[in-house]
Amino acid sequence: MNATPTATPPTDAAGQPVRLGLRENWLQFTLLIIVNVCVGGLVGLERTTVPLIGSETFGLSSDLAVFSFIIAFGITKALTNLAAGALTSRFRRKQLLVTGWLLGIPVPFALAWAPSWDWIVAANVLLGLNQGLTWSMTVNMKIDLVGPARRGLATGLNEAAGYAAVGVTALLTGYLATSYGLRPVPELIGVVFVVAGLALAVVVRDTAAHVALELAHHTTPLPTDEDAGLKATFTRTSWRNRSLRGASQAGLINNLNDGLTWGVFPLLFTDHGLGLAAVGLIKGLYPILWGLGQIATGHLADRIGRKPLIVYGMLVQAGGFVLALTLLDRPLLAGVLSAVFLGLGTAMVYPALIASVSGHAHPAWRANALGTYRFWRDIGYAAGALVAGILADALGLNATVIAAAVLTAVSGLLAARWITDC
Repeated sequence: MNATPTATPPTDAAGQPVRLGLRENWLQFTLLIIVNVCVGGLVGLERTTVPLIGSETFGLSSDLAVFSFIIAFGITKALTNLAAGALTSRFRRKQLLVTGWLLGIPVPFALAWAPSWDWIVAANVLLGLNQGLTWSMTVNMKIDLVGPARRGLATGLNEAAGYAAVGVTALLTGYLATSYGLRPVPELIGVVFVVAGLALAVVVRDTAAHVALELAHHTTPLPTDEDAGLKATFTRTSWRNRSLRGASQAGLINNLNDGLTWGVFPLLFTDHGLGLAAVGLIKGLYPILWGLGQIATGHLADRIGRKPLIVYGMLVQAGGFVLALTLLDRPLLAGVLSAVFLGLGTAMVYPALIASVSGHAHPAWRANALGTYRFWRDIGYAAGALVAGILADALGLNATVIAAAVLTAVSGLLAARWITDC
């Protein structure tokens, strides 16, 4: 009697057996965590010093002109996120990750020695390309590795690493600027992030085999009439699917808040007497809490569902803006408490939104859905800077903070109406 043949277990490009799960892929997952620390550190270079470089070094008098670097960054990163989803059907994730780091090489040098503000804006175009490719790929690759059961935790750990690095770098550049000036010393720590990120991107393995394994075992086949292409997925994620629509608008407003505070808070709190070290503390505390908090909230999103964290997280952020204004006669207290509420609220929202989009998207079009969501989320940087610049020039910095509080509360209510847990 012949023995029943057994299926050959799938292997990756290195010939290693492929299994889904965090424990099964802990080494590659850890390497990608470190890569995202470098990704976050590179963008963290700008959080404290660049708005002040615009106003003090280059003498820009218009807030909209100062915030133009954020607009350039946000538009470029958003479009790159969208393209990254489509590019994964033509290129391996690892190839796109390495390309993103190559594009980021000039950024710290341009920030350190730019002879004009136009160079700063151009550097932020490169930074947007870098962040769109590298951060998109680390998210996708971690989701590929762990499979459907642990997406909330995976995205929480990924975003925690990135945004904690943003915060620590913002804090560090604030203290360096106090001792050595706004340029070039604070910006040159970015060279370490570029070198380390590129080296690790070359070492890490691609995850195409993990995607194929999940597709092979997916319980719901792709409907024959469902288009998995970018155009159809963009429409589905932006509007047609209620839950994906709710996640996309919440992501946009969340990063509108970040873009607005990125430009407004350094100017607002220096106008009220705080020095660079104190501003660095405020700008660092926000993303540190945002980052580290996601370790817990990502796990919580897997246990209690995505929707409660999204809705209440947006409302907590709205409360942070209210605190910034009501306590402004004590600016350090106002800045710290606002940063705490904004950081914790964003930590609640961020991994839950990515996990929600992943859960509502079929693996065949998930990369495009995540690219579309990240497009809307990161266009929020540009929208926040644009709204802040227009309102600040016309009505003052306080008006921008009020507008952010209102928009964030409304977004939370829309999320409550549209998003369903999966």
